[in-house]
Amino acid sequence: MSELTAGTLQSGYASRTLRRLTLLVCASCLLLLSFVVDCATGPGGYSLQTVAQVLADPFVHGARLKVIVWDYRIPVALTAVLVGAMLATAGAQMQTILNNPLAEPFTLGVSAAASFGAALAIVLGISIIPAVGGLLVTLNSFLFALGTCAIILLATRLKGVGSETMILFGIAIFFTFSALLSLMQYMASEDQLARIVFWMMGSLSRASWEKIGLGAALLCLAIPFGLMRTWSMTALRMGEATAESMGVDVARLRIEMLISISLLAATAVSFVGAVGFVGLVGPHIARLLVGEDQRFFLPLSALVGALVLSLTSIISKSITPGVIYPIGIITALIGVPVFISIILTTRREKLS
Repeated sequence: MSELTAGTLQSGYASRTLRRLTLLVCASCLLLLSFVVDCATGPGGYSLQTVAQVLADPFVHGARLKVIVWDYRIPVALTAVLVGAMLATAGAQMQTILNNPLAEPFTLGVSAAASFGAALAIVLGISIIPAVGGLLVTLNSFLFALGTCAIILLATRLKGVGSETMILFGIAIFFTFSALLSLMQYMASEDQLARIVFWMMGSLSRASWEKIGLGAALLCLAIPFGLMRTWSMTALRMGEATAESMGVDVARLRIEMLISISLLAATAVSFVGAVGFVGLVGPHIARLLVGEDQRFFLPLSALVGALVLSLTSIISKSITPGVIYPIGIITALIGVPVFISIILTTRREKLS
């Protein structure tokens, strides 16, 4: 009887593992298809087949189409994929260390801090690092976002600070930088105010190969870094006491994950502006599909987040021909229903 039970459990485990691997492969294929469609979407009316041929051989249809696809469309499409993956990975790690499905990188005030940093550069031309030229806004937003995460990181070192206190810290930081951002908007001229608002809405138009290289390198470090700690992260989802009884150093794990979250969120926000809900939607969908096993949850969260922002990029160019809508508006419209569903689901679980 025991051998039969062990065989049944082993068969069930193998079946679940195969299903989860299949989901990862399917998500990767959907992301690749969405990337090609994103490259094909835009003025000019080029077919999907034509664009796919240019992706494989840049000069197959002449230099003009090569410039359009490789110099303009591919950087935007790749930036959408990388930023979506960074936000969703950070969101998955944030939800795990806080044990809260409603958490995301912006929960801790990262977006408000980054927006204030950008506004400070736009209105007053002040930079933390002098003589950065055209990188003034991007670098300022990155440093303020990173600084916010550093404050949260220092707060975790205080005795008795738990996940609830960290969230309250984040809320306080959010309102502080929101007030400072309002002050910058009040002081701004009409042109400066328009630039601030446009930056806060989020845009992929600031894509460049340099940013793509930096984002890809960061992801190549952050995802393996998280996968090396999948067992500890999975144990943490069962509760701090349970994780500690299994030999997990919870305080150290939180600090390590916060460092990863800080770099991912700050880089993503400095690239495209304040794009919310991707870090919430991606992990939530991944959790519904594969559960809390971090070996599959973390990479699937990254793939789903990349897919969500890639589809958002397609939608932003398809609503009105010749007009590209800010991606932050579209992600908010997608994310709000998901956010409400999570709240209702969590409430039902507590009541039951």
